[in-house]
Amino acid sequence: MLVHQSELLQNNTVVVQGREGVLLIDPGITSSEMDCLANDLGKLGQPVVAGFATHADWDHALWSARFGDVPRYGTARCAAYSHDLLSNAGWKARLARGLPPEIAEETPLDLFGLITALPAGTARIPWDGPQVRVIEHQAHAPGHAALLIEERGVLAAGDMLSDVFIPMLDVDGSADPIGDYLAALRLFDGVADGVDAVVPGHGSVGGADQLRARIDQDRTYLLALRDDQVVTDPRIGPSAKPGWEWVDDIHTGQAHRLAKKAERGGSTD
Repeated sequence: MLVHQSELLQNNTVVVQGREGVLLIDPGITSSEMDCLANDLGKLGQPVVAGFATHADWDHALWSARFGDVPRYGTARCAAYSHDLLSNAGWKARLARGLPPEIAEETPLDLFGLITALPAGTARIPWDGPQVRVIEHQAHAPGHAALLIEERGVLAAGDMLSDVFIPMLDVDGSADPIGDYLAALRLFDGVADGVDAVVPGHGSVGGADQLRARIDQDRTYLLALRDDQVVTDPRIGPSAKPGWEWVDDIHTGQAHRLAKKAERGGSTD
């Protein structure tokens, strides 16, 4: 098990070593970072034999030709969401406008989103390597999945369980965004006894104690948001990690959108 982290958003790419090559989970976000990853794998003599996108957000569904033309798996719902996006004329220009300006020129979009759908209900990644369990849920994005590398006790969590990001809700796409997120946390509770390390989509790798602490922290945030209580969370406000103060804007924005959704009669619990 190896982890490669991007510089700008601390995106974590997880590399799972198999018998004939590696499984790449959420490859990096710039051409230079992907080249670095490809070079490192070349030095190890480890070709890429499969990929996996935990969800279809731009920074989790990128790819480099240097990784090869191999299956890039995702859940059926994730793949359908990506296919719908790519079927719209002008998708690349619209996606490019939303990229962080610091890396917009260096983010390769030509192979973005070409995700191979796993059959609905697939429990494990089909590859010749350690058993990788698919934990699908609907928190954050349609068809989001975490991967549990059972033999290594590692949970690759996608855009969840971060020490720098608060829970980011699918407010517009879900009828019950907070309920969906709480349900996903219950799934993580259910596997926590078998996890020795958690790798979030963004931020620091944590041990088993951190996994449980982050589940509790995310649940506390969500319940305060749901119950219209004062939110106190070390990832926002004065205690936020230096350079990540802008996460306050994510919190403020989704709290506002949840309030508007409730006014329209949408469920948020």
